[in-house]
Amino acid sequence: MPEAPLPPLLEAVLGVGTDLDLRTTLQHIVDSAAELTGARCASLDTTDPGQDGLSVIRAPDASARPSAGISVPIRVRHDVFGTLRLHGKESFTEADKQLLDVLAAQAGIAIGNARLYEAARQRERWIEGAAAVTTALLTGESAADALRTVAEQARILADACAGVVLQRTPEGGMEIVTASTYDDPGDIVGTTIEPGSAVLEQLLGGEPVFIQDSATDPRMTTRVRHRFGPSMMLPLQADGTLIGTLALPRRRGDRPYTPVERLLAVQFASQAAVALVLADARHQRERLAVFEDRDRIARDLHDLVVQRLFATGLMLESTRRRCPEADVRELLGRAVDELQSTIQEVRTAILTLQQPPADAPTGLRARVLKETAAAAAVLGFKPSTLFTGAVENRVGDQVAARLLTALRRALADACRRPGLSRLEVTVDATARLPDGRDGVRLTVRDDGGTEEQPRTWQSPL
Repeated sequence: MPEAPLPPLLEAVLGVGTDLDLRTTLQHIVDSAAELTGARCASLDTTDPGQDGLSVIRAPDASARPSAGISVPIRVRHDVFGTLRLHGKESFTEADKQLLDVLAAQAGIAIGNARLYEAARQRERWIEGAAAVTTALLTGESAADALRTVAEQARILADACAGVVLQRTPEGGMEIVTASTYDDPGDIVGTTIEPGSAVLEQLLGGEPVFIQDSATDPRMTTRVRHRFGPSMMLPLQADGTLIGTLALPRRRGDRPYTPVERLLAVQFASQAAVALVLADARHQRERLAVFEDRDRIARDLHDLVVQRLFATGLMLESTRRRCPEADVRELLGRAVDELQSTIQEVRTAILTLQQPPADAPTGLRARVLKETAAAAAVLGFKPSTLFTGAVENRVGDQVAARLLTALRRALADACRRPGLSRLEVTVDATARLPDGRDGVRLTVRDDGGTEEQPRTWQSPL
């Protein structure tokens, strides 16, 4: 025997609970209500903050609604989720009202289940996002890249139009140091929150700040606030230390953040802060290992190579003095000169090793080495760089700046000349100027031809 068809009410009740997607569930509710009562037009209006005034309609002609109608509230647990309205029928009976009451009760259960499912999916996405951020940060990214990773992943998870990270300024405010947006974030980076802002006080105290409309909230004072609507500003804090603030603004007119989204974002920010601390500690350990290795190499060069070269030079010099033949003495003299040049280059290498690799060079010696290294990329070979005297101590900042300008000009001239295979830069802080004063002399020599004179620049100390 064929199965008997289900009663319409039972079929409708079962139908509204077959899907866990909230929007699909709402559409089922509206369709079932219209079919059960014979209404031509049905709608479900909700002010649920997570749905931004969602309105689901079933109507052949929604604009032609008769004045007669019927409505029932839909409750999820004890809260009114929305109102189910029906129109387009000459009259609604008490039986229609009872059918709608039953359907509304079942709809509340179905909506509650759909909400729970959506919350579970959101939690899963945020947990996976936090794990992805931790993995990315622990793979050796730089500090700037790590903050950008946090901002970008949070923007995607929160469905925000931007993800930005702010850090404290020396003046006591906060500045956007990195941003992830759909467009170029260049005009956002650098935006500051000035000291004294009410929002700033909360953030520095480690409290999250939730904004309904950034453009109109009096607490918001940044120059880009007019672009954004709902926003979350979350402290990146670990072990009581405030690393910065993660801000996740949405566009004006977008739906506000739900309590679940706020909670998940706060948890994400806490996990991201811990990952940033761990990544920084790992980076510091790696830097320390590099420094220790460089110090060891520098000590070995100084204790073994330089001393042996110096001893060899002394032996050659002693031999040259005792040798009667002029040709042999000249040959030995050139060998001594080469050894002295080699010693100077090894000492330069030792000082280069002692310069922190990730830091901008600050001393004159390191800045000269930086300029010659940049020229090497154009020349196709590494220039030889020699230093004589206490360059760092004897040469002041103003003289050093002029010396570097002269060096850049000389290197630029050399880079334009074809056929060079050797270039030597010498900085002598023990030079004696023609007027008898102590000075510093920069000399740039190359093998471009005998007609080319060495380029020389000098200044009193």
